[in-house]
Amino acid sequence: MNLLIPAFGLLIWTLVAFLVVFFILKKFAWPAIIGGLKKREQTIADSLATAERVKAEMAQMKSENEALLAKAREERAQMLKEARETKDKIINEAKDQAKVEANKIIVEAQAAIDTQKMAAITEVKNQIGKLVIEVSEKVLRRELSDKKAQEDHVRSLVDEVKLN
Repeated sequence: MNLLIPAFGLLIWTLVAFLVVFFILKKFAWPAIIGGLKKREQTIADSLATAERVKAEMAQMKSENEALLAKAREERAQMLKEARETKDKIINEAKDQAKVEANKIIVEAQAAIDTQKMAAITEVKNQIGKLVIEVSEKVLRRELSDKKAQEDHVRSLVDEVKLN
């Protein structure tokens, strides 16, 4: 049973060895261990603070990106609207120009018709003048002694012209 109960001297020497090791550890090891733990604790706290700051920055960047995306969509819609307006404007201008050109062609055609009409009327007048000259020639060629015969002849010529 002596093996289970240590002797008094062994206890003292064990206690002395323990106290020497304890004081050596307290003097040299504990400050380094505690300094390392505090340093690690500070590093972990700094890392957590940095993570929170990065998380906040990411949230801010996300909201800025969403704002930029919304602005880009709005600009795209505005550009599409302007493109549609420009397209409509070009189409309307082309229609107006086509109407102006059509009216110009109609006016030119009307002027050509009027010119041809005047030429035809002039031709008819010229033919009537020629007919009058021919009738006058016939009247003058015929030498009638009596005025009554001359009037009858002129009437018959006028009736002939009316019939034609």
